[in-house]
Amino acid sequence: MIKILFVCHGNICRSTMAESVFTQLVKDHHIDHLFEINSAATSREEIGNPPHYGTVNKLRQVGIPVIPHRATQMTKEDYAYYDYLIGMDTANIRNMNRIVGNDKDQKIYKLLSFAGSGRDVADPWYTGDFDATYRDVAAGCEGFLKELKAQGKL
Repeated sequence: MIKILFVCHGNICRSTMAESVFTQLVKDHHIDHLFEINSAATSREEIGNPPHYGTVNKLRQVGIPVIPHRATQMTKEDYAYYDYLIGMDTANIRNMNRIVGNDKDQKIYKLLSFAGSGRDVADPWYTGDFDATYRDVAAGCEGFLKELKAQGKL
């Protein structure tokens, strides 16, 4: 199994959106049995909260089921467990590295790097623009799946 942890600041907007989008993407390709997909936060601010209503509404609008989830915080143990830890922005990456100590196995990535961009996925908590966030998340998830295929991992 390929184990993936999507990570953002609070684990209620972007990372939960990525978890749901990637889960649907691998189901659509009939390879969901090859993956374990989860999400987490770098902060403790939203622990226990469900996905943000904006994320839920956007996913419903595009026909993607929302994965049942309550916000949790990423731990150092997650680094040993997951194969890929994928952050949404530069601050997430910095905080992820702070949590794990250092990325000695090179498992930490920024989502949009898989879409050929160094940009951050904008945080809709601040922008209110869940459409733009969805476009970025979808592009990053599709790029990530293509990368796994190109590496012969699928």
